[in-house]
Amino acid sequence: MELKDFMDLKKLQEIQDRFSDATGLAAIAVGIHGEYLTEGSNFTDFCMKYTRGSEEGNRRCVKCDNECTGTYFCHAGLMDFSVDIVVNGEKIGAIIGGQVLPSHPDEDAFRKTAEELNIDPEQYVKALRKVPVSTEKKIRAAAELLGIIVNQLVNLEYFKSNNSGRLDSVQNQITEATALIDTINKNTSQLKSIATKQNILSLNASIEAARSGEAGVGFAVVAKSMQDLSSQSAAIYGDIEKSVAEITKTINILSSAFEAN
Repeated sequence: MELKDFMDLKKLQEIQDRFSDATGLAAIAVGIHGEYLTEGSNFTDFCMKYTRGSEEGNRRCVKCDNECTGTYFCHAGLMDFSVDIVVNGEKIGAIIGGQVLPSHPDEDAFRKTAEELNIDPEQYVKALRKVPVSTEKKIRAAAELLGIIVNQLVNLEYFKSNNSGRLDSVQNQITEATALIDTINKNTSQLKSIATKQNILSLNASIEAARSGEAGVGFAVVAKSMQDLSSQSAAIYGDIEKSVAEITKTINILSSAFEAN
């Protein structure tokens, strides 16, 4: 399962951008294989140009991306975070970012880091001064909040995608059931009409049997049986109509609910 299979990544990008604008923290979404799913938000030159821009710095950053979870200090001295994106207990990606200083930096220490990375120390420190500064508590809280929001969004999108086919199937079944009910109604109406005609015929037969006197006694018994049978049939058909009417009502309610969605 991959995030891009069911998720509109533009929605994820929008949340990520708004988060970065509000907190000053950088952020980017990655897939299960480490591929970038969104464009980076609020990453500074200190990270992208100088730290990840150097061979050794990028090697260390990739190691952090693959191994670090939660909130941690990266090799460059910045505070970063990694929040797993989980659906049905399966990790399908992560939001990584941070690139924030939890306190005002010791520039001499960063100059030493620049030398280790074969970067011009003065340019490194100049870029460092543009990195946002926040408290560790705020950084951790912001990362946790982003994780909650992203996971809620992703799981909602997964639920919608996973159940859309089932809902379509149910709606198709409702349509077929509606057509079947129409057929039952038509057939029941025809049967009621036949029962009415049988009743009329049995009445006529009873009258003719009465006129025939003793010769029509046996026929009168048959006519009476036909009349009773037609009356019972009409009652049964009436019950069927009532049941179908209740089913039709339920189907219409379900159909209206699907149309509203």
